[in-house]
This record gives sequence, structure tokens and C-alpha cells, in this order.
Amino acid sequence: MEFKHISVLLEETIDSLQVKPDGIYVDGTLGGGGHSYQICKRLGDGGRLIGIDQDEAAIRAAGERLQEFGDKVTIVRDNYVNFASVLDRLGIDKVDGILLDIGVSSHQIDTAERGFSYMEDAPLDMRMDNRSSLTAKVIVNEYSETELFHIIRDYGEDNFAKNIAKHIVRAREKAPIETTGELVEIIKAAVPAKVRNAKGGHPAKQTFQALRIECNHELSVLQDSIDGMIDRLNPEGRLSIITFHSLEDRIVKNKFRENENPCICPSHFPVCVCGRKSKGKVITRKPIIPTEEECTENKRAKSSKLRVFEHI
Repeated sequence: MEFKHISVLLEETIDSLQVKPDGIYVDGTLGGGGHSYQICKRLGDGGRLIGIDQDEAAIRAAGERLQEFGDKVTIVRDNYVNFASVLDRLGIDKVDGILLDIGVSSHQIDTAERGFSYMEDAPLDMRMDNRSSLTAKVIVNEYSETELFHIIRDYGEDNFAKNIAKHIVRAREKAPIETTGELVEIIKAAVPAKVRNAKGGHPAKQTFQALRIECNHELSVLQDSIDGMIDRLNPEGRLSIITFHSLEDRIVKNKFRENENPCICPSHFPVCVCGRKSKGKVITRKPIIPTEEECTENKRAKSSKLRVFEHI
């Protein structure tokens, strides 16, 4: 299947990076290379792009798309949480900009056999990196009822998390839950019909989001990456992050705020004595959101938010 993914907030993100012709840039979520292509177009002979992605299909697609830029581009298959070791291996100390486009790609959702979609019946997988041993099937069939409840409540923000977890455990006692279709039917049975009809959205949407986040450790990876990324920016270098739901956006917002104002002294202290220095400033006091036109053209852009931090 051809790798298809429409880059969200494309112009806004590229503008936010303020690409320098001789700069070094990291795309930590390379995907199909949409954002990276626009970065590369702005690079001169001395410029360089490092593209990182853990998805085998994304690496292949981006490699083809960025081929015309030759030695300016280095593509590495890895999780962006390991970006520092990637830069170290390449002999790069500081960079001028880093981009993260968090979440699942259109290609991952639309490739039914990967198990991300609740609209298609397929094996329960949801791995962004097929080298990982943890799948949605393992989570659904081996996690305890309490663990499932916490995941669905915390990562899916589903009011029926407790009942969904209970129904999953009850169903797997009869036989292992193998497919997305089986799981969808279990979730439907756990959510009252009148609520399903009133909500409008698909009843499995939040549980599938929760399982995907757990399967790929998405929130902890984001949480553990931001400070280090800011540390590897040159002066006036920028970190631009696109998120798609409130859990991710909250992490980015709080991390940016902490790096701008890290002081932990009590508010009544006349001067700072903790010694923590600001690493830079938040460029986006409010997140940049897509235009109505973009949302019409790409419905998956609707919930996206872009936040930008600039290093001192």
C-alpha cells in the first residue's frame, strides 16, 4: 500500500522553524516526509536534515520522497526518544530546529492489517514499530482488569472505562480476543445504547486511542524527550511540536512552561536562590490551530495544535 499522509499545519510548522539555509534540522517523526520535504527545499549546500522514525513503512516512503536532496538527508530508523544518541553517532552536537508531529499517521490508520482502526476487522496489533513485542493483543488479553481500567480511563478519557475493562476480561475468559472487530463488539456491549447514540462518535474510539498510546508508550516518550531536545538546540533554535489530543498538548504546554521559567523558589522570595536558569521562551502563548479550510480538506487536522519553544 502506498504511504499516504497529509501533513498537518504544514506551512505554519515550517514557518515556525525559521529554517536557515545552512542549518541542521531534526524531524523526529519523519512519517512520509511531508514536513521534511519543505524543510529540505529551504536548505542550502551547507544545510542538513536528520529524519527519525520507528515505522518501517515510513522510513521507506520518506527515503523515496527525499531522495532528490541527496547527502543533505540522513534517515534513521529509531524512536525519537533516542534522538540524542542518534545525533551523537552522527557527530552532531547542536541543531537549529526540531520538529515532532505526534500521534498516528493516516497510513497507519488506513492500513487495516496494522490494527489501528476500529472501522476494519484486523489482527489486534497497533505497533508503530513492528520490532516491538508489545501489541494491543497482549495488552487486551494479559493486562489485569485494573490495569485496563486505568489505561482506558487515563489515556482514552472514557467515562465507561470500568465497564469496558470488565467486559474485556469477561470475554477473554471464554477465548482470547484476536481482532479489532471482536474488541469493537465487546466495547459496544459495555456502553449503553442510549449513550452510544447520544455521543455520536464511535464507541470504540477512546479505547482504541488508549490502547495505541499504551502499546507505543507515546506519552512517556514525549514527556522524556522535550527537555533533552531543548538542550540540543543552538541559540534561537526552535522546537515545534504538533499534538492531536489534550493529553499530549498538556505535556508540551507544561514542559515548555517549565523550561521558560524553571525557578522553584517560593513566590514570596525577593530573589531566586534555586539557581535554575531559563532555557528560552515560549513562542506560542496560545497554540496555533488549523484553518477552517484545512479542517475541511483534512478532517484529521481538526484537533491538531502547534506549540513552539525557542532556545536562548
